[in-house]
Amino acid sequence: MSLRLYNTMTRRVEAFVPVREGEARLYICGMTPYDHAHAGNARSAVAFDMLVRHLLARGYRVTSVRNVTDVDDKILARAKANGEPPLELSARMARIYQGDMRELGCLDPTFEPKVSETIPEIIQLIQEIVAHGAGYEVTMPSGVHDVYFSVRNFAGYGKLSRRNLDELEAGARVEKDENKRDPLDFALWKGCGEDEWGWDSPWGRGRPGWHIECSAMSKKFLGHGFDVHGGGMDLVFPHHENEIAQAEAACPECGPFARFWAHNGFLNIDKEKMSKSLGNFVKPRDIYVRNDPEALRYFFLTAHYRGPLSLDIEKGPNDKPSFPGVDEAERRVDYLYATLERLEALGTPGDPDPGYKELAGYRETVATSQGKVLAALDDDLNTPVALAEIGELAKSANELCDLVQKRKKDAKLVTEGSKIAHIAKESLRASLDVLGLLHTPARDYRERTRARRLAVRGLTADAIDQKLKARSDAREKKDFAQSDAIRAELSALGVEIADSPTGTTWSIRV
Repeated sequence: MSLRLYNTMTRRVEAFVPVREGEARLYICGMTPYDHAHAGNARSAVAFDMLVRHLLARGYRVTSVRNVTDVDDKILARAKANGEPPLELSARMARIYQGDMRELGCLDPTFEPKVSETIPEIIQLIQEIVAHGAGYEVTMPSGVHDVYFSVRNFAGYGKLSRRNLDELEAGARVEKDENKRDPLDFALWKGCGEDEWGWDSPWGRGRPGWHIECSAMSKKFLGHGFDVHGGGMDLVFPHHENEIAQAEAACPECGPFARFWAHNGFLNIDKEKMSKSLGNFVKPRDIYVRNDPEALRYFFLTAHYRGPLSLDIEKGPNDKPSFPGVDEAERRVDYLYATLERLEALGTPGDPDPGYKELAGYRETVATSQGKVLAALDDDLNTPVALAEIGELAKSANELCDLVQKRKKDAKLVTEGSKIAHIAKESLRASLDVLGLLHTPARDYRERTRARRLAVRGLTADAIDQKLKARSDAREKKDFAQSDAIRAELSALGVEIADSPTGTTWSIRV
């Protein structure tokens, strides 16, 4: 099966056929770093990281570009409020964003250009647009010079968002601007005073408009006519529509700007899109206080990338916010780490005996699971189905481990079961790697989640160990009422106790 993706341009799922055989070129709209990224930005990053990872797993040579929009009026306003240079603010926020995305398991893009480092290419692209009659310069009342894109001079405007110009003009919420030829025209270059933040250009000092920045950066690193342009569905109009208009107006003979247009769905809070403008955003780092980054990634993958996903918030221990969906995802991640540990302890390399019928079901599940995961991802990156297949493999693997433990005196079963366990481990690891999950040693994961859960509940390991010692003393004295009371007390605090012939262990619930 070949990869099939939903194309926003055609409104259907299509076979992914790259422009260059064996090579995939992607441009993903990044963030405007005037503030911390919110969890909705993180969901978008994970969605397109999944695309990159799956393309790599299918053998493509991938070139990915994720821009940093470090020239923007919001950055200027925030920098003035902070009393710092705009590019220092944006660089600081971009570094935080990059760190947050790496913690989520996102691969670094091949290129991560900044607008501030692409000004010559932006100016050249604007000149090409003007030369082809799709842009015009105006002198503003202040004396500075702006350059606008003439929407009605580009015949294909509206083809991505399926909007026509008459409807747009009728419903336009655009302030009247006598300097523009048409209220729908948008800025390519915005002039500014000599003492303001800006760059020199053929039209005087100024800054580029938002939309032209991505058109220029994608052209610089990928050329015209690359494979996939991605971003959040809120960017379909006007941002991506305007990108298409600019790029294709500048080179009418070059064909489509991009082959596929892919857009991820919103992350919602209280049924509203998470947005800084609405003031209802949660930062990834807010969630990392309570949950492991891998849990947040798993949570994102439980919904199809094109569909909505709701991040519910409740009051947790010590009145700190908790995220039930992410909590459940962390329990699944715990389970997968524990499964891998069991398989690593049991697994032995070797080819299982195909004639050993008692283990035929386990052998079949292991042999087909990885292919089923890849097939699910081939189907427009269907991560919920991929996770379900991984869940079936993990369930079967644990049942196999239980059977071997129960029948440990059966040398033949133990030998063959251990061989299947080794293959299951390799299959599980490979499938999880494509999903960007379980990328740290299990011991490190346990230590960091235990430390986080203790901190959230205001507990310490020493205090729990003291309670367990008191419980042990009570049991030795056959004071089972006291022993049970201590267990109940710890359970109320989120501490789970497991007694075994080798001693007592404890863990913290999410």
